[in-house]
Amino acid sequence: MTFLSAVLLGLIQGLTEFLPISSSAHLQLATSLMQLDLTKPQLTAFIATVQLGTEFAVLIYFAKDIWRIMKAWFATGFKQTRTADAKLGWYVIIGTIPVVVVGLLLKDLIENEFRSLQVAAYMLIIFGIVLLIADRIGVKSKPIEKLTFKSATIFGLGQMLAVIPGVSRSGGTISAGLFMGFTRQAAARYSFLLAVPAVLASGIYQFAKTYQDLPADLLIGTAVATLVSFVVGYAVIAGLLRYLNRGSFLPFVIWRILVGFAILAISYWAPSSF
Repeated sequence: MTFLSAVLLGLIQGLTEFLPISSSAHLQLATSLMQLDLTKPQLTAFIATVQLGTEFAVLIYFAKDIWRIMKAWFATGFKQTRTADAKLGWYVIIGTIPVVVVGLLLKDLIENEFRSLQVAAYMLIIFGIVLLIADRIGVKSKPIEKLTFKSATIFGLGQMLAVIPGVSRSGGTISAGLFMGFTRQAAARYSFLLAVPAVLASGIYQFAKTYQDLPADLLIGTAVATLVSFVVGYAVIAGLLRYLNRGSFLPFVIWRILVGFAILAISYWAPSSF
């Protein structure tokens, strides 16, 4: 992996992680088009590690919120009368459980069979349509303070689906939130917070498990891509939250469907390109 390709992949990760268009599908597509010689386990480890950069961006951007939630959770989380922030801490934990369970149970599938561009293409299209329907029919009235045990679990099930490339972690959780009536910004904000424990744990685990087996160029490239994804991801968070005050998810739906059909077309007409 060259320095330029590492920068490009970090840029793609930073741009796509928080948009509901699936960063894993775009990274998988990019590595195929760039003809990088990565095994499926190496690709999984690379994607999981590079995602650490964007999650560190979440930690920095929401540092005050995360610190406040953690303090409240440790102070009142186990008391009968909990503060709103302590409850939000519990909801993040509850919403994280489904993806952890599925990630452990389907580990081999995630690292191998799921790493197919055709799978990613179909998921881009299908869940693009799901996002469109959710954005159209959702009443979009509930703020993040209206979270409950039930809604946190449903958000978590949306995140769980993101183990399949093409679904999109933010796309799955945001769609779930819109169907439940949450505002676009509330669904996105909780989606970002919900991703922190799962992505940090997955990235650290994958890196610790594989770094000794990675060739030097891939190890260095992963570090470069992670740094770039952090810088770009931070800017994307701020921009997306501002955009969602007035904009819809339609542009992302169109992009998902176009990319999905493009992948299918290329895989049919020129399968050797992948």
